[in-house]
Amino acid sequence: MPESQRNVLKTKVHDADVLAFIDSFATTDQKRQDSLDLIALMSKVSGCPPKMWGASMIGFGAYHYKSEKSRQEGDWFLVGFSPRKAAISLYVYTGSPEHEGLLEGLGKFKAAKACLYIQKLADIDQAVLTKLMKTTIAFLQKKYH
Repeated sequence: MPESQRNVLKTKVHDADVLAFIDSFATTDQKRQDSLDLIALMSKVSGCPPKMWGASMIGFGAYHYKSEKSRQEGDWFLVGFSPRKAAISLYVYTGSPEHEGLLEGLGKFKAAKACLYIQKLADIDQAVLTKLMKTTIAFLQKKYH
């Protein structure tokens, strides 16, 4: 099927400077430092360098998916984050019911479908975050190999 007939995700990886983005987008020194710490942690856990995805997301690694529920398909990062004004968005969670137990002990956060929101990195346990990321990466790599 031609790409024009598929439901293709518009958010794409590109070569913009991640550190320049953080300097211009992170609204506080705390958010800037948390962003740098998240880059170090996510790079270490994923084994992948940070890349800009769309206008405001930093992703690590990639996989190609095809939705089981719609005709949407595309490439997406394995784990990532965005230092948004209201909260730091962490894309480190599958949202799968079988993975809900991994959130225990994480700390202070709010959850959406497959996204976690934190005010600052100090509010969460980084060992639990690391386990969550490793599980998510393994799950995505197995499902979309």
